Amino acid sequence: MDIRAILMGLAFAVMWSSAFTSARIIVMDASPLLALSLRYLISGLIGVGIALALGQSWRLTPAQWRATIIFGVLQNAVYLGLNFIAMQTIEASLAAIIASTMPLLVGFAAWAFLGEKLRPLGIAGLFAGVIGVAIIMGARLGGQVDLYGLILCAIGVVALTAATLLVRGATSGGNFLMVVGLQMLVGCVALSIATLLFETPRIDPSLRLTLAFAYTCLVPGLAATVVWFWLVNRIGATRAATFHFLNPFFGVAIAALLLGETLGPRDILGVAIIAGGILAVQISRQRKR
Repeated sequence: MDIRAILMGLAFAVMWSSAFTSARIIVMDASPLLALSLRYLISGLIGVGIALALGQSWRLTPAQWRATIIFGVLQNAVYLGLNFIAMQTIEASLAAIIASTMPLLVGFAAWAFLGEKLRPLGIAGLFAGVIGVAIIMGARLGGQVDLYGLILCAIGVVALTAATLLVRGATSGGNFLMVVGLQMLVGCVALSIATLLFETPRIDPSLRLTLAFAYTCLVPGLAATVVWFWLVNRIGATRAATFHFLNPFFGVAIAALLLGETLGPRDILGVAIIAGGILAVQISRQRKR
């Protein structure tokens, strides 16, 4: 892993983590499902347009179409849709912490259900992650945390975990940016249906909404995805996934900086333990290969 890969990995972690803060700002002035469906429409069209300009094809393999639909529904619609709804009532930092446990859940599911061997370091990382979450939840549940929003975030991260496991290796065959753009458009369709069924659309125009929406479309929505695929192609998926251990730190730091969200000592301790657990699991999976 050279210095360029390290810098790009850091950039990816910052962009991924910042999405929760920008989402929290967006749902203050717009209904969540409508805002997210519009985001995916814009990001998806841009992604497909760039892919066509680069000579990539609509003609995907059956595995790529399957991955496009599964990821588009489970990640883009279910995971982010539930998170956007939840962030109407819970803080961005808490949503980021819950979402950051995804690598732990992927490691556990691969070990428990798919027969993937995990070294003692990885098993210790899983236990550390559970302890870190317990510390944070113990501190937050003693306050005024909306349990409904918390449950939505938990369901969302399970959906993201399932999507990650179901499409492993299914996106090989080229046309990466086209696949990403089409995934976003699939998410847009699913969220548009959900908007019509479950939501009263609302937009209160403001400068903060405009800036947050533009940022979300271009940076976490598109740039972070491109950087991620660049990393995977350069250093491999397992090494690239190691950068996820930075997400709890960046997620709470950005929320504290831009939204003024407060963090107690138990929050900071829990975040550090979760990050260590994620790193341990990823290093363990990397070594076994």
